[in-house]
Amino acid sequence: MNAAQFEKMGKGAGFVAALDQSGGSTPKALSLYGIGEDEYSTEAQMFELVHEMRARIITSPSFDGNRILAAILFEDTMDRTIEGRATADYLWTVKQIVPILKVDKGLADEADGAKVMKPIGNLDDLLSRAVEHGIFGTKMRSFITLPGNGLDAVVDQQFEIARQILAAGLVPIVEPEVDIHSPRKAQAEDQLKARLLDEVNGLDAGQVVMLKLTLPDADDLYREFVEHPKVLRVLALSGGYTRDEACARLARNHGVIASFSRALTEGLTAQQSSAEFDAMLDKSIAEIAAASGT
Repeated sequence: MNAAQFEKMGKGAGFVAALDQSGGSTPKALSLYGIGEDEYSTEAQMFELVHEMRARIITSPSFDGNRILAAILFEDTMDRTIEGRATADYLWTVKQIVPILKVDKGLADEADGAKVMKPIGNLDDLLSRAVEHGIFGTKMRSFITLPGNGLDAVVDQQFEIARQILAAGLVPIVEPEVDIHSPRKAQAEDQLKARLLDEVNGLDAGQVVMLKLTLPDADDLYREFVEHPKVLRVLALSGGYTRDEACARLARNHGVIASFSRALTEGLTAQQSSAEFDAMLDKSIAEIAAASGT
């Protein structure tokens, strides 16, 4: 593990940029960016276009390691290059931004008020390639709508796979997202906190994880994790909130930093000039970094 990356990820100022939309969410991401589905006809063309979008973000002068701690990549992005360098190498060597890899393959059907992850085939091979690329950590997302047995199943699976990731020498981001529209959101968050605390306390000596959580209804609900020796960092996802709302909620959760995807790229389009694009991205990054600094 890279000691400089570990230090930056644990103590640095800034936030985590989530640039990890995969196959299912890519058409929507491109549409918001101003590229309609009529502008590509194959999956290969789609991924080429989304890589151009991500490369434009990553190479922007506004996207720098002073305000951005890390960037979460999709596997396809890890396997591509930016300005002649492998993406993860470009992020760290040129930008001083820690590279992280999304490893999940999407969600299973809902059961008991939650969606666990689909099986992750060939995970050991993917983790091995991630290490070769200089990736620091991983991210995997589940989805919770209601408290109950489904939520327990989500946490069980997250930590089972987290231990496999830790064994490969990477730091996992555990992401059990709670639906912002859940009619029992606060109850789900209370149950989730208790379950996460049990699992984090059960980690072996020397093991740490990161947690990526929905902005909670109760401010500072996750403060205990911010101060926990086995939690390297607590991240917040935007979860469908607008950037303004997400930043306002984030600022009320002290020590928690952003890991925003859609809220980061809100307002960016393929049609903007370089100056317009960089100015919009700079505004987004400044707002999110400020909210992450509380």
